[in-house]
Amino acid sequence: MKRYFLLITVFLAGAAFGQNHSGPWTLAECIRHAQDNNITLKQQDLQVKQQEIQLETTKGSRLPQVSGSTSENFSFGRGLTADNTYSNTNTTSTGISLGTAVPVFQGFRIRNSIKEGELNLQATTAELEKAREDMSVSVAQAYVQILYNMELLDVALNQVGIDSLQVERLSAMLENGKASPAQLAQQKAALGQSRLSATQARNNLNLSLLDLSQLLELPNPEGFSIVRPSVPIDGILLGNPEDIYAEAVENKPAIKAAMFRLDASDFTIKGAKGAFLPSISANGGLGTNYYTMSSAPSATFMEQVKHNFSQYLGISLSVPIFSGFQNRNQVRLAELSRTNQMLQLENTKKTLYKEIQQAYYNAVAAADRYRSSEDAKESARESFELMKAKYENGKSNITEFNEARDSWLEAESNLVRSRYEYLYSAKLLDFYRGRPLEF
Repeated sequence: MKRYFLLITVFLAGAAFGQNHSGPWTLAECIRHAQDNNITLKQQDLQVKQQEIQLETTKGSRLPQVSGSTSENFSFGRGLTADNTYSNTNTTSTGISLGTAVPVFQGFRIRNSIKEGELNLQATTAELEKAREDMSVSVAQAYVQILYNMELLDVALNQVGIDSLQVERLSAMLENGKASPAQLAQQKAALGQSRLSATQARNNLNLSLLDLSQLLELPNPEGFSIVRPSVPIDGILLGNPEDIYAEAVENKPAIKAAMFRLDASDFTIKGAKGAFLPSISANGGLGTNYYTMSSAPSATFMEQVKHNFSQYLGISLSVPIFSGFQNRNQVRLAELSRTNQMLQLENTKKTLYKEIQQAYYNAVAAADRYRSSEDAKESARESFELMKAKYENGKSNITEFNEARDSWLEAESNLVRSRYEYLYSAKLLDFYRGRPLEF
């Protein structure tokens, strides 16, 4: 009951924190809150607690088993008397006993089961840590998506501002007879399209905020916002993917979990082989009984309990001879399981290597795109400024003006996208080295 109360309290406290958090959230705050409140991680934490209980149960199998019992019997009708004759009589008997059994030798199965349980607990704990890391990556991805959508909204609002100024300029020119109604109508249509793009960009931003708030298990996204960090791109060092992989193999919980599972499978095999060995157990007990007969006087309860008191000690040896090949097949299954765990470890390493290589090549490509986008943006901006001057002097039409404007805004969008792709991929490589994800 206390455990359930504690879980409810933690949940309500987490919800209150999310609701009462003042100001924008940093990436570190988002990650910490998600790790503390995400339902999937809470389920994974319960698996760790279950494994702890299983290990405690296994360790308890070394202890003696003690049990007490009592019985009461009633007999009616004809029965054999003390003088070897039969007569109608009623009898009652009461038995009380206390017994214990102690495992002395079980073919090392208890010891191997404990070792296996300890390694499985370490593996489950490492898997929880991996789940926390995966959550960190998911939160960081959602966070970067919000930053990207913020930048796109700025670009769209800038486009609205440019078109609004042109509408104002043409309206003034129309009043002076220097522009035609058709020109103003075309510019207003361009402004409407820009506002539509801004509306879509704002909606994309709201959706990305919703995605992150759901990862954080917030009650609703109302009032939720994030810090917009200023992270320099210049000077980021990507490192060598082979060196990053060597570091990741040593510290990543996914690798540790697979290695713990592999080590645990060795003790599973030893435990299965222990079934071929004899098992020895000791036992002992205390007992007494009380007996009455309707046709004859009986001693008092305390007298009978005292006189009928008995004790026993014993030891038993069980030698397996033939089990219908069950023991042999259990060993074979355990060996196959170990082979599977070896393959799982190799597959986990290959997956990690692939992820690091992909992150590295994505970062290199994003860096190239970022540098190219910087040049393209500057060229597009200069082209737009020249076209704007020509348009305002009547030397180009609105179609040419809009084409130059769109090219500039597209170049800005490409620069934003490549910047955040480069930033995220570089930070992800640092994350594989064991560093926290932070901007």
